[in-house]
Amino acid sequence: MGIGVPGAGDAVDHHIKIIEVVAAIREDAERSAGECVMVVPYCGSSPSPGELWGRFNLDPLLLLVLCLFGVLLFWMVRGRWERRFAALGWTIATAAFVSPLCALSVSLFSARIAQHMILLLVAAPLIALALPRATHRNGSWPLWASAGVFFLALWFWHMPDPYDATFSSTFVYWFMHVTLFGSGILLWRELLHHRPKRAVEVFAVGAITCMQMGFLGAILTLAGRPLFSWHFTTTAVWGLSPLQDQQLGGTLMWVPGLLLFLWVGVWSLERLWSALEAERAI
Repeated sequence: MGIGVPGAGDAVDHHIKIIEVVAAIREDAERSAGECVMVVPYCGSSPSPGELWGRFNLDPLLLLVLCLFGVLLFWMVRGRWERRFAALGWTIATAAFVSPLCALSVSLFSARIAQHMILLLVAAPLIALALPRATHRNGSWPLWASAGVFFLALWFWHMPDPYDATFSSTFVYWFMHVTLFGSGILLWRELLHHRPKRAVEVFAVGAITCMQMGFLGAILTLAGRPLFSWHFTTTAVWGLSPLQDQQLGGTLMWVPGLLLFLWVGVWSLERLWSALEAERAI
């Protein structure tokens, strides 16, 4: 499976080697330190298959925050369809945080990626569709800025050190989700709410986003060794090696992300074509 860009294979191999070297240095440092610190992540300890369905995240503070933001979102939107999109998107996001997927993400990198893809590729565009359109923008900088912020958040939180840090700090865990989910909503709002004359720019941003997301997924999938030390000992009970788990997670990011963002770019060009056809018919 390839990305289809000349020289992309060499670039992927180069990035994989860099990440592998960094991971190896960090692993050696941890081993030489000889320290064993018991850390309980926000979602709890790593679950076994038999107990997974009893591991819902019913944190009272989380439920309160989700309810408050859900009410705020419902208040912000006015139209019937907009409220339906908002309700569906927020319900899906709530399920991603509250369901046993939270606990499973402690054991499996692929479960964490699945959680992120549900938030970024399903809940975020639905919420973005519900948000009111901004009428004061004259330039294209919000589109490119939102794409840049999303790029930084996506790559930063899927590098070994920041990723592993989310299991040892509740603040870091939620900072990851706020920045990822928030930047995803902002990007989708720019991609879905635009005038037909900006279709070419939207297509470019959608294509760039799908390529960078696919590139990161390819790096994770094609790496020759597991990169995330937290999962070195958590995957065996689920019948996967750490590398197999990582490859599955990379594939979940690579394929759906590439296809969906590419689709929205093509959809924007179709809107432009329809608008041009309408003008010719007048």
